[in-house]
Amino acid sequence: MSQHPDYYRTVSLKLSEVLNDIGVNERMILKRRMVLLMETMWTSTWKLLGMNMSIYHFGSRSEGSTTLGLQSDTDTLFCLNKYNVIQDWAEWQPSRRNLLMIQDETTSPGYCLLQKLRDDEHLPTALLDRLPDSRGKVLLKNTSYRDAPLEGRVINGPASSMEGSQGIADQDFVPAFHCRSWPAEARPWLLQQGIGRWPTEDMKRYCETKGCLTVPVSSKNSQHEELEWRISTSHAERCLMFSLNITQLRCYILMKMILKALINPQCDGVLSSFMCKTVLFHCIQNTHSNNWKKSNLLSCLMCCITVLQNFVRNENCPHFIITENNLMAGRISPHTKHKILEILKIILQGEGRALLGISIDDLGMRLQVKMNMGEALLYHQTPAKIYTFISAELLLNTASTVSFSHKFLLGEIKHDGNAIVRQGLSDYMITLTRMYREMGSSSLEKSALKLLAPLLSSSVASVIASHDIYTTHSISPEALTWFSAGLNSDVASGRLKLASALYCVGDMERAEFVLKNVEEKYDLNTVESVCECNENVFHYPRQGFRHKCNTGNEEVIKHNIAFCVRFLRCEICCVPEELQYEMFRSTQEDRLERDGIFDTWMDFAVVDSLPYLYFLQYKIYGALQRVVDQQCALANLVTTIDTESNLDHTETALNLLGQCMERENQHIDALRCYMKSLNFRARNNAANFLICRLLYVLFTVTEPALN
Repeated sequence: MSQHPDYYRTVSLKLSEVLNDIGVNERMILKRRMVLLMETMWTSTWKLLGMNMSIYHFGSRSEGSTTLGLQSDTDTLFCLNKYNVIQDWAEWQPSRRNLLMIQDETTSPGYCLLQKLRDDEHLPTALLDRLPDSRGKVLLKNTSYRDAPLEGRVINGPASSMEGSQGIADQDFVPAFHCRSWPAEARPWLLQQGIGRWPTEDMKRYCETKGCLTVPVSSKNSQHEELEWRISTSHAERCLMFSLNITQLRCYILMKMILKALINPQCDGVLSSFMCKTVLFHCIQNTHSNNWKKSNLLSCLMCCITVLQNFVRNENCPHFIITENNLMAGRISPHTKHKILEILKIILQGEGRALLGISIDDLGMRLQVKMNMGEALLYHQTPAKIYTFISAELLLNTASTVSFSHKFLLGEIKHDGNAIVRQGLSDYMITLTRMYREMGSSSLEKSALKLLAPLLSSSVASVIASHDIYTTHSISPEALTWFSAGLNSDVASGRLKLASALYCVGDMERAEFVLKNVEEKYDLNTVESVCECNENVFHYPRQGFRHKCNTGNEEVIKHNIAFCVRFLRCEICCVPEELQYEMFRSTQEDRLERDGIFDTWMDFAVVDSLPYLYFLQYKIYGALQRVVDQQCALANLVTTIDTESNLDHTETALNLLGQCMERENQHIDALRCYMKSLNFRARNNAANFLICRLLYVLFTVTEPALN
């Protein structure tokens, strides 16, 4: 096959077509970088809490350098900005936790020690306990941040992982401290210039302004295993990745596929995707830029494989920015080295044939079809289906981040008193407004705050309205103004909170009008339910929703997402009696089974939007004595519970349905609902109380007949 004079060009173009089909193209890469909005949402959330911390999702997902089949994890780095890492005493700042970066003959290249400094004057911290390798200095142990939870709030540790459920990426959480100055070891890189004239001088200047990070990881052969910190240039690497053209990104993705499918399964996983990225950077720097085009993809890939082969042969993969840092140091045994070189030799001699054996994203089969070497297979996902699935996954993940941030902010208030909660929510909104005004007109921060603000506005509105109803049995203009600001958070939750308050104040006509509006907007073919209270099992998004996501951006959240409806205890006067039980679901014994961080929502009343819509309709039509409409709402509630696979609070919906059945005098059906509810959640479930109450009612009704 390779005897054909245009072989490399033909394979390159066909390979480019395959990669385009599986979502590696300019449009989908820009879509994937929506992950940047998610990291901004998290950073904004911490700022609202008064925490000086920045969140970053570094790696393949934010770069767009992945595919569905690669199943890349999410590298989440949280930077604790209260720490100030300095390389020179002139960078010391008062009232900060200053740490002096130390590099000497005992530290590995690309690593450092961190000496604690006083925050009131330019002096080291006094020596209390002499450490064997500290030479009289008080050094910060990296284990302090691996073993202890961050502020008691989030999972911690360098590369400590939180396993994702089906369809949801695993997440690695890594703490870090920022150093505003460029690492001394990396200064020569700023002056280097390769054949490709990449990176440009502008890019290098930008990278220099971003400084570096230190993360609590020691080198393989460290003399200071508990004291050494890795110097990370992740900000600069992100800048470099964002500058790549489509052929360079495709080359990187092919390298990762080769690594995952052909090398690491036989070689103990000693090579990493970061090494592939480093190889790519070196190749781009040392080749002419006009080489990196679609018709030359295979040649570029072979060039990268050759460089990787040389690195393995020399057991030295120099970090692209800190070149003295050997990424392969101490990682490859002689046997593994021989095996890797053997595989790489076969790949190079085969001139791309090895790609035909890669099953990730059906790459090999797709390439065979493109090369007329195999029959077209009907079960291949079409490019359109892949694009829509990627887009839907990104929008759902973004919406989940918004929902989680809202839940997290509510949980941090930690008080039931109406006035205190109202003040806490008001503080959030004041801070949010100030942050919004300080942002640039097209910044990610503004987009993130615009998604979060309506949910918080609805919470403020309901807290105010609950106090209004308790004191005056009315809803004040102030509360209605806040409700109005929260209506467009999504298709349902803000409106349902308003309808719930109107029902509780007895304004059935206006409540019915709001619910009709929700029903009109809630297109069952295009709306997806999103809630981050529980660990969701991923479901395949419905076709109409996928289509909306493929043609839209984060604005889809407002028009095609239904968040769950959350009520704090101090909103109790805006909550129908049947839902109030959810606020008191937990006994003292139940509380022992709760996660102190992720289960704070269990002190709220939380319900999915669609079942709550039908429940409120049932209640309101009953109050209006519209029996036919009431029974229709009840039937819709039953159907929703039976058919909607993505409800997050099915147990709550069943508890509401059970109480409707009690009202219908169908007590056995009510009991069945409560028992089914317990199948979904045995503990921390109001059904335990509702069953006892129902049995008491049945017993007291039948007792006279027994006598």
